[in-house]
Amino acid sequence: MKKKAQSFIEYALLLAVISMAFMAMYTYVERSAKANLKLMENKVNAEPELRFKIW
Repeated sequence: MKKKAQSFIEYALLLAVISMAFMAMYTYVERSAKANLKLMENKVNAEPELRFKIW
């Protein structure tokens, strides 16, 4: 019985560590996604450049 409880605790700790890693990673993934969306939005809404050649 003691071995079974120890195994359960180990799995619970492993699950907790993996969950914390995903929560920490979520912040960076969300920030990156928002930055990429903002970059695309700026490209779509950008005014076209007018280039004149004087030759």
